[in-house]
Amino acid sequence: MAITIKSEREIELMRESCKILAKVHDELGQALHPGMSTLEVDKLGDKLIRSYGCIPNFLNYNGYPASICVSVNEEVVHGIPNKHRILREGDIVSLDAGLIYKGYHSDAARTYGIGQISPEAQKLIDETRNSFFAGIKMAKAGNHLFDISNAIADYIEPLGYGIVRELVGHGIGTSLHEDPQIPNFRQNRRGPKLEAGMTLAIEPMINMGRADVEWLDDDWTVVAEDGRPSAHYENTILITDGEPEILTLL
Repeated sequence: MAITIKSEREIELMRESCKILAKVHDELGQALHPGMSTLEVDKLGDKLIRSYGCIPNFLNYNGYPASICVSVNEEVVHGIPNKHRILREGDIVSLDAGLIYKGYHSDAARTYGIGQISPEAQKLIDETRNSFFAGIKMAKAGNHLFDISNAIADYIEPLGYGIVRELVGHGIGTSLHEDPQIPNFRQNRRGPKLEAGMTLAIEPMINMGRADVEWLDDDWTVVAEDGRPSAHYENTILITDGEPEILTLL
């Protein structure tokens, strides 16, 4: 496993890539409303990314046909935008997006409620986000990679939610997906030691019900097998000699 250590120049480029993505997410989140199609979300996201002089890194990645992954309710990740899929009051929608700035990738995901949502759905969104912050408390030079995984699991498991096991976080830099893979569930091994200069995409994917997922016939959309809602929260972070730096937050 070759985990890249970024130079100061590379870190600056990653910071800028991630800062732009944070702005895109902020603008997309504010634009969501009942009656909007998931294709409209994708078109707006693509336009925003390009308005900053960047390239959407999801578009055509391994054949994925859109710039923004738009996943509604029981869809966990990789929902394909569609003009017939309309966001409705009470839905929750996960937006996973990334971009390339001067050759450097950024990646982040957020889950939003559309209009008034149920308290149970809001709790799922909040706790998924909280689990990310529980995980990155361990994201320090000298700790081990799976300390992050175990901290996320320790936060989520008492809540009775399902932690998706088929999809994991990852390293990121000049490629969207670099080593290492970063599970969100408990590991028996410690994993590689964390070093300053590593850039990682940490992304808990949490189901309200069971952890089991399945792929739809489009070979992209991953859904909770029991049909209950799922939430996704992701940031690109930098390992430093002190506290981790969250690059995709404004």
